[in-house]
Amino acid sequence: MNATHAFWLAGREATGETTFDVTSPWDDRLVGRVSVPTDAQVEEAVAAAYAVRDEFAATPAHVRAAALDHVSRRLAERTEEIAQLISAENGKPIKWARGEVGRAVSVFRFAAEEARRFNGGEAQRLDTDLGGQGRLAVTRRFPKGVVLGIAPFNFPLNLCAHKIAPAIAAGVPIILKPAPATPLSGLVIGELLAETELPAGSWSVLPVANDRMPALVQDERLPVISFTGSEKVGYAIMDSVPRKHCTLELGGNGAAVVLADYASDEDLDWAANRIATFSNYQGGQSCISVQRVIADASVYDRLLPRVVAAVEAQVTGDPSDAATDVGPLVSEDAAKRVETWVQEAVDAGATLLTGGKRDGASYAPTVLADVPADVTLSCEEVFGPVLTLQKVDGEAAAFAAVNDSKYGLQAGVFTHDLQTAFRAHRALEVGGVVIGDVPSYRADQMPYGGAKQSGVGREGVRYAMDDYTYERVLVLTGLQL
Repeated sequence: MNATHAFWLAGREATGETTFDVTSPWDDRLVGRVSVPTDAQVEEAVAAAYAVRDEFAATPAHVRAAALDHVSRRLAERTEEIAQLISAENGKPIKWARGEVGRAVSVFRFAAEEARRFNGGEAQRLDTDLGGQGRLAVTRRFPKGVVLGIAPFNFPLNLCAHKIAPAIAAGVPIILKPAPATPLSGLVIGELLAETELPAGSWSVLPVANDRMPALVQDERLPVISFTGSEKVGYAIMDSVPRKHCTLELGGNGAAVVLADYASDEDLDWAANRIATFSNYQGGQSCISVQRVIADASVYDRLLPRVVAAVEAQVTGDPSDAATDVGPLVSEDAAKRVETWVQEAVDAGATLLTGGKRDGASYAPTVLADVPADVTLSCEEVFGPVLTLQKVDGEAAAFAAVNDSKYGLQAGVFTHDLQTAFRAHRALEVGGVVIGDVPSYRADQMPYGGAKQSGVGREGVRYAMDDYTYERVLVLTGLQL
């Protein structure tokens, strides 16, 4: 893993004049050295993508689908190798890294399927009024232009897949920027795409530093920006380019609601175990990890000790160990930030029930109760293995507590009642409601995105393809309909 990794410029392997090191957050060992594109090489990639946009849009569906199928198969063949790479550069426990590779396999397969059926055209009779007699409208979708895809560190393979696979499926050129902390997984996608027959210039994977992004964001040849990351950076991008199309997948502070009817021992054991697992998976570094538990007063006292016990049962340690549930955060600075937020909450009167300790980049799975509403932990996305519990009286109060947040990504509601499920769907100001489970469930083909400060637009292969394209209508005249 310690070799110097080239980047992918307009479909071909290339190197620049400088490199940077990728190190493991677990033990600081060198994982790989990455070549950095020069300004001239970045310009070459953008110019190539812009130049090929019409050719790529006209590429037959079977060519794009075959390329996507190829990447899906090759990811599956190299699952263990790539999972080890994810775990090394990200600190993600190997069992979760293997799952991430499996999801990326599915994303490329879904994209291949969508490429084959996308843009078949929808016909609409216009003779419903006298002025439309003999006229038929055919609506198809066409690319808005080259996409700039900016991916985060927490799912370094799958969230790169969610940028690049829909673009290829829709015939849209893309410049992909992986996260500086975890570029190696994204470069693997470039390696597999290079084995296909896609047009030169239709894709590039460029590991450029964050401080070089403003110029790319402002480039008029890149009219579509797909960003996954922090709220602050995402909205700064959108504000800087108000005339561009931006899809922003931003933060959350996911709530799991446990209602009064979810009251049997079996129910509460299931809820506690799911909450414990998905407040800590990926070290809590998932936008839809469980950060808040909102429990009805009738079940709270029985749920709380179960949650604490289940959290304490999470196995922490070396991410390369198959038994490990919780590894380090992406950096020691990230762990120090979490430590500061937890201490602030405790100083303000919160009760620390377990955890609350840091060791380098690792932070112990942590549970707090009675957290004041005005501390940072209550207001912001912790992005770490920290969970808060809140007692409420009744469904209405529970749903109000979920909505008492600037974020609105996903929520989970533990209930057996179908009518309650539909009320939750109507009442909760989030992009997705999961019934009978935590908010941390995401199927890669479903629409995924948030409300309020959690972002704009939707991912999920077909939905991203819609975001990358626009409708254009063709009116045929003089027809005998």
